[in-house]
Amino acid sequence: MLLEAVYHRPKDNYAYACTNEELHIRLRTKKNDVNSVTLLHGDPYQWEDGKWLYNHKEMVITGSDHLFDYWFAPITPPYRRLRYGFLLGDETEEIFYGEKGFNGSPSSDIGDFFCFPFLNSIDVFNAPSWVKDTVWYQIFPERFANGNPENDPEGALPWNSADPTPTNFFGGDLEGVTQNIPYLKELGITGIYFTPIFKAHSNHKYDTIDYFEIDPQFGTKETLKELIKACHENGIKVMLDAVFNHSGFYFEQFQDVLEKGEESHYRNWFHAHDFPLDIESKPPNYDTFAFEPSMPKLNTENEEVRNYLLGVGRYWINEFDIDGWRLDVANEVDHHFWREFRKEVKTIKPDVYILGEIWHDSMPWLRGDQFDAVMNYPFTTNLLNLFARQTISPARFVENMTSVVHMYPKTVNEVNFNLVGSHDTPRILTECEEDIRRVKQIYTFMLTFIGTPCIYYGDEIGLTGEQDPGCRKCFPWEEDQHNKELFEHIKKHINLRQELPLLRNEGNLSFLPGDIHEHCLAFTKSNGEETILVLLNCSEESTTYTLPFELKGKKITNVWSGEEFAAEAESIEVTLKGFDFAILQF
Repeated sequence: MLLEAVYHRPKDNYAYACTNEELHIRLRTKKNDVNSVTLLHGDPYQWEDGKWLYNHKEMVITGSDHLFDYWFAPITPPYRRLRYGFLLGDETEEIFYGEKGFNGSPSSDIGDFFCFPFLNSIDVFNAPSWVKDTVWYQIFPERFANGNPENDPEGALPWNSADPTPTNFFGGDLEGVTQNIPYLKELGITGIYFTPIFKAHSNHKYDTIDYFEIDPQFGTKETLKELIKACHENGIKVMLDAVFNHSGFYFEQFQDVLEKGEESHYRNWFHAHDFPLDIESKPPNYDTFAFEPSMPKLNTENEEVRNYLLGVGRYWINEFDIDGWRLDVANEVDHHFWREFRKEVKTIKPDVYILGEIWHDSMPWLRGDQFDAVMNYPFTTNLLNLFARQTISPARFVENMTSVVHMYPKTVNEVNFNLVGSHDTPRILTECEEDIRRVKQIYTFMLTFIGTPCIYYGDEIGLTGEQDPGCRKCFPWEEDQHNKELFEHIKKHINLRQELPLLRNEGNLSFLPGDIHEHCLAFTKSNGEETILVLLNCSEESTTYTLPFELKGKKITNVWSGEEFAAEAESIEVTLKGFDFAILQF
């Protein structure tokens, strides 16, 4: 055995409380190196004749990537305490692995075992349950719909009359969203994520001027209240976007520092290296988002800044009953601030959803004391590499996605924010070289997978666009500009996801081995009584996939067509056209 590859840590995604009674234990070993793993576990205070009493539980492999196998066992310790170790076996030997390393046999010293001291209920990761059933729709307010031309900014262009640029405006607003709630309802949307709506200079609004005011081009506070009320009446949650990492150039406090320098009361609200501030130097002599002088970084370690921003978090929940906060550039803000933020907003509304924008492994923010979820860009990258860029095989996709799934606890994966496009990325149809078949497959995967999926406005009708600003076009409301085939495909998947719990976040996910078929990707979701299989042909050529299950006599339902039939043979062959899919329930 390659012992250097064996890894466990009694916290985070390797040992965590799934519920108030159940613990999940994981172990990592070298791929195809270990034949069996037995979890040795017991209560630390149960002894007999001077010997500690422990039990045996066989662990199962829940997935393999290109380097490692991942083993899993659920445990319900009767007294909510646990000591445990692992017995690893191959063809020639058994080795014990505990907190102090490896041994030829299980140690007689309880101190050599890993320790989960106590399952405290308050430490259980507890994201809002409603998120697991939500399908999100991201709206860039300036480009979704112009419901009230009276509040258009000066110089606004006629709707959809030009390509988007970093500086042009078209007059999209909140009334436009309210007027089009029936459209979102038809699609099946149950949550809206808005990019920033607060007063700002730019068309994207990530350069906040006033965190307590709606930008006049979007409407008034009353407009927002009417929108949220209409959304809630239609079963749609509302999540706002806040930028607490940095303010905008015209933020009153920053302007005061620009004017008064070191004499400004607000000089410690930012990270000035020296005075006066120099907005022309490259880089600026103060910390910013990237090196953008118009986005000065806020000092969240300053008490006044913390109180101001925490007040923002409370205000929009208290006064407008929003359901979630999406937090921009969340990984550059200190952890202490986010712990305070969670406490403040959860005190007001315990089931508010806190979503961080982090593009990499985010476990340090997902321990139950900061965020409920992050924007799952590792998920996005893997989907794009297989379907859009076609740079990896289905087998490698399975390995990569196995790494993504095992990056976090199951409780996090169920509410993680899955997306394939946003205001920061090229449009998914453009990524797929305008091949609708590949886009449909991407949505088939995302809308049947674990997590909470999000559709970027217009992607469902085939809007195209390169990287920002090209991905921020106006929504074309003329139906002859809509790709109806794609819209109906996504709509049907959303409806099926709402109808069948296994297509949401119930049951256990398992990828079928990638070597079964070189062109196909398959995974199952099962609750022990029913199983759903999602199968995708990732190639241009028609192909036949033999299901590796004993199904003779079982009733099988083609979820997409509704057709039912009984399996007459031990296994079933499924024939798929190029870039086609099947969803079977049995």
